[in-house]
Amino acid sequence: MASTPSRPSPAADPSGRAVTATPTLVWTALLLVYLLWGSTYLGIRIAVETMPPLASAAARFAAAALVLALVLRIRRGAGALRVDRRQLASAGLVGLLLLAGGNGLVVLAESGPPGVALPSGIAALLVATVPLLVVLLRSATGDRPRIWTFAGVSLGFVGLVLLVLPSGGADAVPLGGALTVVAGAASWSIGSFLSGRLRMPADPFVATVYEMAAGAVALIVLSVGRGELRGFDPAEVSGRSWLALGYLMVAGSLVAFTAYVWLLHNAPLSLVSTYAYVNPAVAVALGAVLAAEPVTAQVLLGGAVIVAGVALVVSTERPGRGATSRPDTAPSAAGATPETSRR
Repeated sequence: MASTPSRPSPAADPSGRAVTATPTLVWTALLLVYLLWGSTYLGIRIAVETMPPLASAAARFAAAALVLALVLRIRRGAGALRVDRRQLASAGLVGLLLLAGGNGLVVLAESGPPGVALPSGIAALLVATVPLLVVLLRSATGDRPRIWTFAGVSLGFVGLVLLVLPSGGADAVPLGGALTVVAGAASWSIGSFLSGRLRMPADPFVATVYEMAAGAVALIVLSVGRGELRGFDPAEVSGRSWLALGYLMVAGSLVAFTAYVWLLHNAPLSLVSTYAYVNPAVAVALGAVLAAEPVTAQVLLGGAVIVAGVALVVSTERPGRGATSRPDTAPSAAGATPETSRR
C-alpha cells in the first residue's frame, strides 16, 4: 500500500483553482476525513437528542447543498450548475438512495431512548459493511472480484453476526437499530453501485449539490409523513443539539467531503480507502469517551472482525474498483465511489 503520491499532481477544488498535491497536504486531508467523518456518528446522536431525526438530516443536507451551490456559482459563473435532464434524474436517484435511504436510516437508528437507540460506535461498525455489500452487488451483475475479496466479504459478515448476536446482557446491541443501519448500508451501497453506471453530472461537486438537494427534499417529506414536526418547537432544542447540527453541516458535509473529493484525485486509492476502517475505530473511541457508550468484549471482537474484512477487501481490490462511501456523511461526489470520481 502506497503511503503518499509518488509525485505532485494538479487538481481543482470547488472554486476551480488548481491545487498541487504534496505529502503534507495529502496526509492533512486524510486526517480530516479520518477524524471528521469518524466523529459524525456521535454528532448525529447528539443532534437527535432534542431534534426530529429526519428533519435534522434534511436541514443538514439542504444547508450544505446551498453553501456548495453558492460557492460554485460565485467562483465558476452562471453555468456552473448546468446539467441535462438525464444527469439531473440520475443525481436525484443516487441522492435518494444515499441520503434519504442511507443516512436517513442511520439517523433513525441512533434516535430514541436508551436501550432502543443504537450507540454511535456500533452504527459506525455496521456502516463499515458498505464495501462488502458493493462487492456482492458487483458479483450479482456479472463482475468477478478476486478470491481474496470474497474472503474479506465473508470475514466481514462473520464480524457482523458476532456484533449483533444477542448476548442477553444490559449492554446488548439493540437488534432493531442494528437491522435499520444494515438496511441503510444496503441503500447506500445500491446508490454507490448505480452511480458508476448512470449518466451522472461530470463534475462531482455539481453532482453532489443535486444529490444533497434531492436527499433533503425526500427527508423532509418523510419527516412530515412521520409526524415529526407536529408540535415541534425549535425553542425546545438544546444548545448541544444545535451545535451538533452545525458541526455536521460544516465538518461532515463540507470540510471532510471536500477533502475526500480532493484525495480521490491526488492520492492512491489504496490510501484513500483506508478511511473505511479507520472511521469506525474513531467513532467507537469517541462514543466511549464522550458519551459513555459501552464497549464490550463482543463489540470489540465483532468490530475487529468487520474492520479486518473491510481492510482485506480494500487492500486486494484493483484501483478504481472499490466503492467505500458511507451513509452517515454528506455526499459522495457522484456517489463518492472512487470509480465514479475518475470520470
